[in-house]
Amino acid sequence: MSNFAFGTYRISDYNPQHIEALKEAIRAGITMIDTSSNYMNGGAERAIALAFREFAVHVRSEVEIVSKFGYIQGSNMDRHKEKAFDEVVEFSQDCFHSISKSFIHDQLTESLKRLEMQRLDCYLIHNPEYYLLDAINKKVDKDDRLDEMYRRLYRAFVALEEEVKNGRIYSYGISSNSFSKDHNSDEFLPYEDLITIADKASEDVGNDTHSFTTIELPINILEREGLKCASWAKENGLRVLANRPLNAEHEKLMYRLADYDEPREYYHHLNELLEVCDNEMLRPLYNLLEELDASKHKFGWIGDYDAFFYAQIIPHMRTALEAIDEKNKEILLNFIDLFFAEYRKMVLHECSKNTRVQLKDFFKDCDWTLQECALKFLMQRESIDYILVGMRKPSYVHEILALKD
Repeated sequence: MSNFAFGTYRISDYNPQHIEALKEAIRAGITMIDTSSNYMNGGAERAIALAFREFAVHVRSEVEIVSKFGYIQGSNMDRHKEKAFDEVVEFSQDCFHSISKSFIHDQLTESLKRLEMQRLDCYLIHNPEYYLLDAINKKVDKDDRLDEMYRRLYRAFVALEEEVKNGRIYSYGISSNSFSKDHNSDEFLPYEDLITIADKASEDVGNDTHSFTTIELPINILEREGLKCASWAKENGLRVLANRPLNAEHEKLMYRLADYDEPREYYHHLNELLEVCDNEMLRPLYNLLEELDASKHKFGWIGDYDAFFYAQIIPHMRTALEAIDEKNKEILLNFIDLFFAEYRKMVLHECSKNTRVQLKDFFKDCDWTLQECALKFLMQRESIDYILVGMRKPSYVHEILALKD
């Protein structure tokens, strides 16, 4: 049966609740924490360090830290997805074109500094397939782009074997969304030759055996193609980390595989804010609130709402509040914060209802919550060693770990 690992994709060192959730997971016996240098611009790694400060050394030694390097993540909060993708590709090209011992040394040094560690348990190349995506856009021949991909991975493996030899990491691996693609997809990253590449890298560095131990990829109850890669990995002595267990794609649509209760305070905060905005000066904001309430069931999944919130709602609110003096603006913003906290919960609730309808065939034999069904599906896969789950609240930690009982 698979173990749960603490995924830190949205964990911040500025959020006390995130730090407490990490501490609670450590107290509860979590044995792996997965992070990356680019999660919250290094904030996730710093949060892990903060959480560990109150624990004895022997407790720390029982928790494996897996981190990643390889690209800078663009933020959908303040830029268009196209620009973010371009920045990711540009950095990824530079990174894997000039991959060297010094590059990885510098990246690893910064991660170790943020984590307050001398040695990292496992270091993963993060989404190397961005090179493939760029090559596809540039219409590079398939054989040529795969040859170049393997060449870049070999150079990365050599650099990582050097870090193993120098004692700064125990092992390394790859985290790739492309491992989960259909084998006929142009975006698929073939994995069958990775062991051979690792053997060659370790031999050239002078290590007795390679230290390529881990692959990470999306696998969930909707996206099962990655199970083929997982089976291959287990047959070759590698371990498998499954990410995105609850954020799943089906027929080009995204779903959050979790049930959410209807928030009790939603209508209270909505009516309270509508009353405050029921005047000529705040009429645009009043109209926006009415439109949002009427549209709360129309978002496909919570990610659609989050993108809409930052791209459309925030600019609209800024314009609507320009005429308000600072004192009244501060008071109004308190009402707005309370409402939008509840509105997001309401969107989650509406999305979960829609998910149950749209995906009824996947969950027809499951009498538990959506998240329990989705996680238990993965727990039963013998080819999966760890399931990475975001646990940003202490209550989430207890909810997830209780599934092991």
